[in-house]
Amino acid sequence: MTRDQVEIVLIAAGWTAAVGALGLVLTRLIARHSFRWLLGLVALVAVGGVVAGVIGTANAMFLSTHDRGVVLLVCLVAGLVAVFFSLVVGASVVRGSRALREGARRFGETGSYDAAPTGPIELRELSDELARTSARLHESRAREQRLEKSRRELVAWVSHDLRSPLAGLRAMTEALEDGMAEDPARYHRQMRSEVDRMVRMVDDLFELSRIQAGVLQLSLEEVALGDLVSEAIAGAGPVAAAAGVRLGGSVEDGVVVNADPAGLSRVVANLVMNAIRHTPADGVVSISGRLVPDGIELSVSDGCGGIPEDDLPRVFDLAWRGSAARTPQVGQVHGSGAGLGLAIVKGIVEAHHGAVQVMNEASGCRFLVRLPT
Repeated sequence: MTRDQVEIVLIAAGWTAAVGALGLVLTRLIARHSFRWLLGLVALVAVGGVVAGVIGTANAMFLSTHDRGVVLLVCLVAGLVAVFFSLVVGASVVRGSRALREGARRFGETGSYDAAPTGPIELRELSDELARTSARLHESRAREQRLEKSRRELVAWVSHDLRSPLAGLRAMTEALEDGMAEDPARYHRQMRSEVDRMVRMVDDLFELSRIQAGVLQLSLEEVALGDLVSEAIAGAGPVAAAAGVRLGGSVEDGVVVNADPAGLSRVVANLVMNAIRHTPADGVVSISGRLVPDGIELSVSDGCGGIPEDDLPRVFDLAWRGSAARTPQVGQVHGSGAGLGLAIVKGIVEAHHGAVQVMNEASGCRFLVRLPT
């Protein structure tokens, strides 16, 4: 680079730097104004820097007065076009930002976001993110409402379920104290049965509180699924016989899962008892287990007659007891339950990183549990 070229570069840098410094000052002055004016100022500073550089280096470039006038005129026209274009682009960005602001305002007031601003991709991406956030908030709000409703139902139903045996226990103890009991031994057996039922209910509430608090401790080990199913069938056999329900099942040989034995045993037992509870006399409850590519699959089918489609999403909600369509057999030896069993099933399965779902079949429902091996 020659000495003349270095001189021209230094002169141009000095003049354009002066224009840039002035632009920074003006930027601070209008920083709180509309974005369109900032864009216009950027275009004006860019063209102004070119004009300043031309003026400052005119003598060094040996430009004639006529040539310098022509160059300045071209720069002026280009500057006007650039400023006009920047203002148009700025107006478009401002419209998009105003639409985004209005949508954000409605989002803050109603929790719903429906704006669709135009403009740069950054504004559109921000709008899409607000829309996704709005959808997540709607889902969260709906879930909270369902949980709150479930809690209220749980308090009401558990209070009812506790009130009945407590009233019976009070009546029996008063009869024993007054010597009015004709068969004290029978009264004692009945009192023990009622106490055991309340203990099971309290245990369920305690287990559910641990699940919801996220403090459920699992002791994982290799468990044979066939043994768990056999134990569940043996334990529920008398209940099924008393209800007139046929109970059976089968598991593929060699199916082993890494799980907490007590927790998984409770899952199977709760599903089986739930199936028996909602299956009419002469109905069938069937349990099956098999190995699938991504883990194991356990299913319990009953003869409840099906669950209304609107109720399917609520089956595993806290304190959900079903509807008349499921033909529950209240008052028999296996009782009606407090609506905790299926919520406990879901909590234990999800603690094992598995999933549980329910679907309707021809004669009833099928509860399907999938667990990783």
